[in-house]
Amino acid sequence: MEERQHHKEGFLLCLILYVLFQGSPPQIGSSDAYTINCTGFDLYGVDPAAFQSVFDRKAFRPVINYSIPTLVNISFTLSAILDVDAQIQLLTSFLWVNMFWDNPFISWNPEECGGLKKISVTAKNLWLPDIFIVEFMDVDQTPPNLSAFVQSTGRIRYDKPMKVTSICNLDIFYFPFDQQNCTLTFSSFLYTVDKLLLGMGKEVWEIADNSRDIIRTQGEWELLGITKATPQLAVGSSLYDQIMFYVAIQRRPRLYVINLLVPSGFLIAIDALSFFLPIESGNRAPFKMTLLLGYTVFLLMMNDLLPPSGTPLISVYFALCLSLMVVSLLEAIFLTYLLNLVTTQPPPMPHWLHSLLLCYLRITDCYRKSQKETRGTGPNPIHLPGLMEPVVMAAWVPGSSEAGLNGDPRSTRAPLEEQAQGQPMVNLWGTFCLILDSLLFWVYLLFMSSSLITVIVLWSS
Repeated sequence: MEERQHHKEGFLLCLILYVLFQGSPPQIGSSDAYTINCTGFDLYGVDPAAFQSVFDRKAFRPVINYSIPTLVNISFTLSAILDVDAQIQLLTSFLWVNMFWDNPFISWNPEECGGLKKISVTAKNLWLPDIFIVEFMDVDQTPPNLSAFVQSTGRIRYDKPMKVTSICNLDIFYFPFDQQNCTLTFSSFLYTVDKLLLGMGKEVWEIADNSRDIIRTQGEWELLGITKATPQLAVGSSLYDQIMFYVAIQRRPRLYVINLLVPSGFLIAIDALSFFLPIESGNRAPFKMTLLLGYTVFLLMMNDLLPPSGTPLISVYFALCLSLMVVSLLEAIFLTYLLNLVTTQPPPMPHWLHSLLLCYLRITDCYRKSQKETRGTGPNPIHLPGLMEPVVMAAWVPGSSEAGLNGDPRSTRAPLEEQAQGQPMVNLWGTFCLILDSLLFWVYLLFMSSSLITVIVLWSS
């Protein structure tokens, strides 16, 4: 009897253990723990009830072990550069942001549902990572009710179109040949590194090549390249993962070269050529005044093309050109005044200036040429307004006819003697004015050329 009793107790214990093992929940980590029954998806469409358990979990980060961080891979495509505002330092661009992550609660066998490997699900029914752009300076205008693609392995792809207005440190010193380097930093504002990690969905060179291939705008800016860095942001005791993309863009300078630099160069060249106008004619100063007025009007009309803030190099160049034109105008006015002065009442030349002038003439061998010309019978080569050459004045002097008729030879001789005494001083001052004009012309060319070369070197560096 006791042996039979032991057999009954052993049988009951085995039965209880069998029932317990059969009714226990599936072990965590088993391959078929969260497999979705997709039977009939290829015939009757996707059954929402099959995903209801996944939709119910959308408020929580999709992990089985909550201590394991979720890896979110990021990539984007820059499809347009809409605007670069140098005054308020903003870059407006259009991006297609792509995010990839795994949801362990979603999986199905494609062979059971006619080879279906990927379906689209409304994004509001899924958990989405809170990825944002740190430099974003506008309200997010992403269209609502977007969808995400879910693969049979639980891989989720979420594509998000964004018009991004981001802050960018713009340096306009080299305008219009400037290059800008703006940053787009992707990060999470809720999950730290122990909850969410960021990775690359594509290689950075693929992102740059794809962006260059499909960029739509052919306006003022072009994309040079994209690089990345992976710093981590520490806020107090919390550490957040980040991916920082450096977007290098370059301005297309053709518009500004045609509308700004070429007209300015023409006006400066004409101002330099105006030095070949004879200073004694008195037409140089009015001509330079007209050029200066035209250059000022040109700068006022082209002011809208210049950056509204900062001091670019091209503004310094324009100010330098304007200063050169003003200086050349002042030089023409001074020489005109000096020539008019020496023709009416020539002042005595200072001894130091006379010695310097003679040394210059000796060095340049102009002194002997001028001596030969003064010994000849030809007229003096320096034509000054209001002054007649000695030979011409010997033929006709105001009042000479009347004196000859009256028979008084002294009245004819006195003006000729006074004129003969003053002529060498006038010629000396005239020579000095011509030498000074030539010297200032070469200084003008030297300063203009050196300034232009300096600006070109700075632009090309």
